[in-house]
Amino acid sequence: MPLWEFALILFGTLLVFTMLHALSKNKRPFKRALLSMLAGAATLTAVNLLSPFSGVYIPVGTLSVLTSVIGGVPGVTLLLFLNLIL
Repeated sequence: MPLWEFALILFGTLLVFTMLHALSKNKRPFKRALLSMLAGAATLTAVNLLSPFSGVYIPVGTLSVLTSVIGGVPGVTLLLFLNLIL
């Protein structure tokens, strides 16, 4: 996947999350949306940094990064669950 498509997906996700937070009457919808996306990316990073201690590793690729950014912490939990059963 080209870099511009990846950036377009992330920007579109940010816009959708911002609109959802604005509709739910949050005071700072852009900041809230950005923080939820960053929380997913940080969780994926933390899981992979702690893999020597836990033995759990999620391969970093386009699909896993998009799942963690779009899904946030539940998205990373889904990736961990799929890693467990597959």
